[in-house]
Amino acid sequence: MPEVNDLNIQAVKENFDAALRAVSNLEELDEIRVRFTGKKGDLTLLLRGLGKLPPEQRKEAGQEVNKLRDEIEHELEITGKKIRDSENEKKEINERIDVTLSEKGRTAGAFHPVMQTMHEIANIMQGLGYSVATGPEKEEEFYNFECLNVPSWHPARDMQDTFYFPDGTLLRTHTSPVQIRSMLKYGAPLRIICPGKVYRRDNDTTHSPMFNQMEGLLIDKNVPFSVMKGTMSEMLNAFFGRSLKYRFRASYFPFTEPSMELDIECVECSGHDEHCRVCHGTGWLEVVGMGMVHPNVIRAGKIDPEIYNGFAFGIGLDRMAMLKYGISDLRLLFDGNVSYFMSGFNSGRR
Repeated sequence: MPEVNDLNIQAVKENFDAALRAVSNLEELDEIRVRFTGKKGDLTLLLRGLGKLPPEQRKEAGQEVNKLRDEIEHELEITGKKIRDSENEKKEINERIDVTLSEKGRTAGAFHPVMQTMHEIANIMQGLGYSVATGPEKEEEFYNFECLNVPSWHPARDMQDTFYFPDGTLLRTHTSPVQIRSMLKYGAPLRIICPGKVYRRDNDTTHSPMFNQMEGLLIDKNVPFSVMKGTMSEMLNAFFGRSLKYRFRASYFPFTEPSMELDIECVECSGHDEHCRVCHGTGWLEVVGMGMVHPNVIRAGKIDPEIYNGFAFGIGLDRMAMLKYGISDLRLLFDGNVSYFMSGFNSGRR
């Protein structure tokens, strides 16, 4: 064991300085740390040797050793930081991503077909002067039924059609409550579309318990029936990218009077294939329910039906996506199996 004196302390310092100058990475620095400050390191040996010194020399020698230890630890910390900064800088240079470079290949990801359909129709309707309005999916019976002229005995309010919560609220069965909320909030005149998810107790190849719908509402003074027909034909022509044939049929909805359903020519066969998988040989496809807004509904929106009138329509976005992209089974739109979806997509009309 070395004697503790100025010469040995100075020798340890000189050895440390020389070793530190030769360090080039963190591993070598760690070896030096163990060599000088470890359990069997030079500083430890110096500290152990203090007991062999005369009492009058121990204090001064101990102070010198402690001072040297502090200097070594300080130098180790500074050198370690320099090495880490240098390595990080080299890593940043070598792994740097040039964000100004153009992208390579195809970008990953795309809108879901239903969302793409919603955006396309919304853009068309916004071009016709409509604004987008939204509302809650968990709704009150007052907005979902009563304000829409649906009496308590109406079949649409039965449990087999509607998802009810114990507190009496429900999952909205259409986006029509948004129309009521918008009339109450904005008054008239009003021109809105209401896209969103709706819920009913259906589940088969053409129905889902959750599906996407877009409804529209126009309230103004002296709105003629022809504006409704022209708006629907303009929207559908733009969406399918060509001029279509139309058929308007009388129907019934409690919230409109008169009510109609709009059929378009089959987008697959245009009525020329009696074995068509889309129209099943009829040549027609039902796509829109619509009508002039019932006075009771206008009145529920706190608008005077003697001054204002208008029309409303509803369209199924899932069905529109199936028609445009040739998807044969509604469940493909919500299935998590990508390969299964692509096979169903590719088997349809491109």
